[in-house]
Amino acid sequence: MKDTNAKEFIIELEKHRNEEDVEKMKRFIKNSDSSTLCMGLHMRTVFQIAKRFMETPLTEVEKLLDSSYYEVRMGAVSIMDYQAKKKQITESQRKSLFDFYLRRHDRINNWDLVDRSAPSVIGIYLIDKPKNILYDLARSNNMWERRTAIVSTHAFLKKGEIDHTFRIAEILLDDPEELIQKAIGSWIREAGKQNEKALKRFLNKHVSTMSRITLRYAIEKFDKETRRFYLSK
Repeated sequence: MKDTNAKEFIIELEKHRNEEDVEKMKRFIKNSDSSTLCMGLHMRTVFQIAKRFMETPLTEVEKLLDSSYYEVRMGAVSIMDYQAKKKQITESQRKSLFDFYLRRHDRINNWDLVDRSAPSVIGIYLIDKPKNILYDLARSNNMWERRTAIVSTHAFLKKGEIDHTFRIAEILLDDPEELIQKAIGSWIREAGKQNEKALKRFLNKHVSTMSRITLRYAIEKFDKETRRFYLSK
């Protein structure tokens, strides 16, 4: 019988605690809230344990999200990600994950916690539904909600749908947060892999006003001459 409760999950994580890596992990999560603690675990270890606990009910996952330990919260969103990707998941279960993510976004509060779960939990759920919530999140005062808005569109990109990525990127272009600027550049770059002309149209329209961080991420896969062209604008 599988262990499917928060207590047993944390016990498994504790077995791999590495005090020597705690400071390194703290530097990695510097944008998280100041009360966050670390065990010093490698993310691969967290993912492997989370996969074993993927049947954990959301009532127990919520207990994990409430933990002060970063690796425990990463385990929580990883469990959510694995659940959202299950082939046999029902629409009701997918809706429960979606609602839960949004309700507890206060604990999904670092860039990689968002990136680990938003595409599958939020993006996949919205593929065949109205996308209004993403535009609301893009205008949120919470930077992690804004990152969720753009990162969730990864699910649409995998289906060949690029419009929402560019539209949300346009809303976020003046965002002052570096982690949002990087996300914008990364995601429009991915959209550009499917339609380079659309990316260039977006850049031609906004290159003079977008942050240099966004621009550099967006043009990363262009040839040297094209990169030089946009950087000279």
